[in-house]
Amino acid sequence: MPDLPDDWSSWRAQEGPAQYDERFRRLAAAGGNPHGEADLVASYAPATVLDAGCGTGRVAIELARRGIAVLGVDSDADMTAAARAKAPGLEWVTADLADLDRPERFDVVVLAGNVVPYVVPERRAAAVAACAGHLAPGGRLVAGFRLRPGWPTPDDYDGWCTAAGLVAEDRFAGWDRAPYDGGDYVVAVHRRAQGTAAT
Repeated sequence: MPDLPDDWSSWRAQEGPAQYDERFRRLAAAGGNPHGEADLVASYAPATVLDAGCGTGRVAIELARRGIAVLGVDSDADMTAAARAKAPGLEWVTADLADLDRPERFDVVVLAGNVVPYVVPERRAAAVAACAGHLAPGGRLVAGFRLRPGWPTPDDYDGWCTAAGLVAEDRFAGWDRAPYDGGDYVVAVHRRAQGTAAT
């Protein structure tokens, strides 16, 4: 079983898969957009996406609905079970991101919703490197996460991406591409150069 950090265990004690899905159902019912992550990812016109830290499959399922080939991976077996129940025709894998070793290479790898902070601290750099290693040449790693004490900073994350051979492309304050101004949430986009292989 993957090593899950205390922060994740605390969150899961408060909100299980059903409660998580209900939160986004309420958002949609109130006229909000529950698919901001999918909108941003789809704007890059990928043919293939790895949803790393897929949770209950909200982002992956929406991307598949838009005709994008998607693989969902999460370290929490309850989350992948919930995703599989909603979309049994998609592939869902329970795995520690730091150990991920798939044969496919993807146009986009997305880490939506605090995936990086919820990796145990000593394995965060390895998880980012493993995700970067699954990018096709020219592919993008897109990660969004909240900023709070004890969690990675944007500079921490940029450093892990640079070490994995990626180049910073954009930094947003949210999935709607609002410019990042030092607020408490960041969406970072890094890219693998054309013609470079994964390391």
